[in-house]
Amino acid sequence: MKSIKIIIASIIVTMFVSCNNKRKPQVQYMPDMYVSVPYDANGVYSAGGAVVNRAPVAGTISRNGVVAYDIPDTNAGYEKAKLELKNPLANNEKNLENGKKMYGIYCAVCHGAKGDGNGILPKREKFLGIPNYKDRDITEGSIYHVLMYGKNMMGSHSSQLTHTERWQVVQYVEKLRNELKK
Repeated sequence: MKSIKIIIASIIVTMFVSCNNKRKPQVQYMPDMYVSVPYDANGVYSAGGAVVNRAPVAGTISRNGVVAYDIPDTNAGYEKAKLELKNPLANNEKNLENGKKMYGIYCAVCHGAKGDGNGILPKREKFLGIPNYKDRDITEGSIYHVLMYGKNMMGSHSSQLTHTERWQVVQYVEKLRNELKK
């Protein structure tokens, strides 16, 4: 009986202590978790205020392989990409083979294995009106632009495919398009 009274008294005391004035700063158990130290992601500054570039920490992933894409996601950007972008990769069997593999993973479900717009999703009437590559006025630049940003119902594939893989898919789509035109 005495231990029950002690437990009830402890609960009541805890309730009164926790219900104090909320306008005053409270005690923080681990203040580093609440008030973090801000760091500048662009570099470490010396005492004089100049940026000191340092070697990356061992074991981190380098961002050197990332290629910037500065054409905007607009109709004018699409037209610019259509006219100006050219595939930097050599048109060889290795690139076409990987392009076919990536196309099979990301594109064939809608566009079909032959690029005719008869993939499994249109057949099941999940998406209708998937374009046939034969009927489209596309270039390697416009294909790349659509892979980067998406178009109409198609979403962007820039996060799933690397820079090189996107150009490999472009090569394979052009191959399919040429086969459909025959």
